[in-house]
Amino acid sequence: MDSIRTVGIIAKPDVPHAAGLLGSLLDWLEQRGVACRLDPVAAAYVPGRGAPVPREEIAEGCQLMIVLGGDGTLLAAARAIAGRDIPLFAVNLGGLGFLTTISTSELFPELERTLKGESRIARRRMLSCEVQRSGNAVSRYIALNDVVITKAHIARMIDLVAYVDAHLVCRYKADGLIVSTPTGSTAYSLSAGGPIIFPSVSAFCITPICPHTLNNRPVIVPDSSVIRVVNSAADTEAYLTIDGQVGEPLSRDDCIVCRATPHPLSLVRPPRMLFFDVLRQKLKWGER
Repeated sequence: MDSIRTVGIIAKPDVPHAAGLLGSLLDWLEQRGVACRLDPVAAAYVPGRGAPVPREEIAEGCQLMIVLGGDGTLLAAARAIAGRDIPLFAVNLGGLGFLTTISTSELFPELERTLKGESRIARRRMLSCEVQRSGNAVSRYIALNDVVITKAHIARMIDLVAYVDAHLVCRYKADGLIVSTPTGSTAYSLSAGGPIIFPSVSAFCITPICPHTLNNRPVIVPDSSVIRVVNSAADTEAYLTIDGQVGEPLSRDDCIVCRATPHPLSLVRPPRMLFFDVLRQKLKWGER
């Protein structure tokens, strides 16, 4: 890792102990000559310690991004730095924390290792998503977990047609469809009956949500594939959601095109914490 001179800090709002932790973190970094750029939430915790920087600009000039929050905050940070080779150092201030595996007690020892270039970096594949309407791209998104198309109204299934490259996969009548990365395989896709995919596996998973035909099952495809989903539902009856955080209503015949991003996301991981350790801890495997 290149020498770290500037870090960005993205924080989760409304965490009671975040202000004290962030103040200590800024002091610690200042003592080591590291400059900081704070997103608006982080800046609000420590008035007078730095002007807020919009999230879409915070990565400029940074060699490391520190995330204080839960997995949701990390997902937002991943989209903010998409396309840049800036590692994310994610500290868990939230709940379950599949991705934010560094605890507050480990913050400073692990950060010291990172500044020395001794940290373990995990590469996570991301999804690019483009909404095409009448042959034109009307919006673009980046997802770390998943791209989800769901019904927008109560008790009404939607019709979707999925293709992988030039091949028809299925005409779905369902509550929706999830296209997930291996990282996202432990999120919404898992709840919908999808498989857990080891993070380094080069694959995406297509998971139907409550399909009308019960033998419609999740499908794993290579991450070199281009996945196209055509919305056959009426205007505004289907909704596109990216990582459960941003999205838009869809029009009839919209085509949602998903493919791997050119560059993966880099995550700083504690050396003691491996993927199956996280699964046993978070999913409570083996407990009686």
